[in-house]
Amino acid sequence: MKKLFVLGFLLVGAFAVNAQTQNNGSSYTTALGLKMYPGALSLKHFIASDRAIEGLAFLSQDGFRLTGLYEIHNHLGSVEGLKWYIGGGAHIGAWSDNWKTRYPYRDGGTNIGVDGVLGLDYKIKGAPLNLSFDWQPSFNFIGYQYFESAWGGLGIRYTF
Repeated sequence: MKKLFVLGFLLVGAFAVNAQTQNNGSSYTTALGLKMYPGALSLKHFIASDRAIEGLAFLSQDGFRLTGLYEIHNHLGSVEGLKWYIGGGAHIGAWSDNWKTRYPYRDGGTNIGVDGVLGLDYKIKGAPLNLSFDWQPSFNFIGYQYFESAWGGLGIRYTF
């Protein structure tokens, strides 16, 4: 019981320190949240002031898709915290037989492909929030081979 109390105290302390040291300016280093199409968990981390890596995890009852992106960011106009970005990466996914039944023109199993990304990124000054809107076309070259133009969308992330 005492160990649980100490662990709880340490976790609360860590969150309190994070809240105190939170960067509420117009830039951020790391952000975690959701990208709203197709509904993926998003983790974005800047490795330099103008370079970021982003990981996306899409999970459904029919399978999953993991995507890694390398992004180059540049300021857009005079709006503080607003940037545009472009980049590329790759994905891997696996889909069930149920997927094949519902979409007979697509194969189930493993899919591997390449992705591009073009978008806008905005860090809200004074709040630990980041918004993004992007287009993420992709092409599967292993598994069912097809061009997918509908990925991307609105991202909402907590910055730290």
